[in-house]
Amino acid sequence: MFSLKILIVEDDSVSALLLQRALEKNNHQIIGVADTGEKALELLEQQPADIVMMDINLAGDLDGIKTTEIINEKYDIPVVYLSASSDAETLNKVVGTNPSAYVIKPFNIRELNMVIELAIFKDRKEKELQKLNNELEEKVKLRTAELYEANKELTKALEKEREINELKSRIVLNVSHGFKTPLTSILSSAQLLQMYAEKDHPFKQKISKHAFKIENSVRALNNLLTSVLFFGKADANQMEYKPKKLFLGAFVKEVLDTTQAGVENGVKVKTNLGKLPKTITSDQDLLYQVFENLLSNAIKYSKDNGEVIFNLDYEDGMLKGKIQDFGIGIPKSEQSQLYDRFFRARNVGIVEGSGLGLSIVKKCLEVMKGEINFTSEVGKGTTFEVSIPVK
Repeated sequence: MFSLKILIVEDDSVSALLLQRALEKNNHQIIGVADTGEKALELLEQQPADIVMMDINLAGDLDGIKTTEIINEKYDIPVVYLSASSDAETLNKVVGTNPSAYVIKPFNIRELNMVIELAIFKDRKEKELQKLNNELEEKVKLRTAELYEANKELTKALEKEREINELKSRIVLNVSHGFKTPLTSILSSAQLLQMYAEKDHPFKQKISKHAFKIENSVRALNNLLTSVLFFGKADANQMEYKPKKLFLGAFVKEVLDTTQAGVENGVKVKTNLGKLPKTITSDQDLLYQVFENLLSNAIKYSKDNGEVIFNLDYEDGMLKGKIQDFGIGIPKSEQSQLYDRFFRARNVGIVEGSGLGLSIVKKCLEVMKGEINFTSEVGKGTTFEVSIPVK
């Protein structure tokens, strides 16, 4: 048993003396014996104690319970209550002061030693726990402050990114629109050259050849700018679904004429049209992007003089398209990246492209609430199937 500095607060002198002798036999140091609460507080003011043995019923204005409340608040010393009563009323009075232990008089030395040890152990553990709680609270405060600062920095960074994205979108839109006018002029001039080449001219063949190259190059550049403009609008959250009535036959003809106009590899498109309604209601621009990009890709990646099959049908309010080619196909390891912007498979070789077409198709179908699926095998070709709700 370790030695403790103990204050005894007991108004019965005989009980106090017996308690003192019992404690001193166990090598404890008694710093004083008080018969009132007031005297106990005076003694603690003069010399600190490790533990207080407190009689509940004391003479004077301060009984044992009130004195213990002051000791708890001012000195934070463990208190062991001494009482000749163990009734419920007494226990209810002392429980609010959170005593370290409670001893019933008369007590024996063994019981007293055990109670004191438990009281000291309880006090130390409570103080350790309080210390840990304080440290945890401090860490929580510090971490909260760090998170607050980090959140402020993140908010600033996100705002800066939003501003940069807006600026980027404006630049892309302005620059792309700026290119449109001269490209239109170049295309018109190339078409005029084609007309002149039809007349008798010593360089008729060369004029026709170079005019065709100019026209195809302008169309390719124009398609690229259209793609850039498309994603400029998408990134600026300006993509809208604008359905209107359109003649389906005329629409299909326009798509086929455009995709076959610049064909250089001799690929033919075989078209199979099912029972199509004369008119549908949908977003013509988005529909055009879907079918034009899918057909252009199928033609572009087909073998020379090959064939692309284009099936179009209508069923239960859904426009269903199937575009099948027998070209280079897509490696299985790369198929998960197919709709990523600027992605191009390793096996495309010298075939030119921006890698934006399928990204545009995917985005358009998302806006129209449509679906797309594909199957592909290297060297055997690729098949895309789209299903688009229309009215």
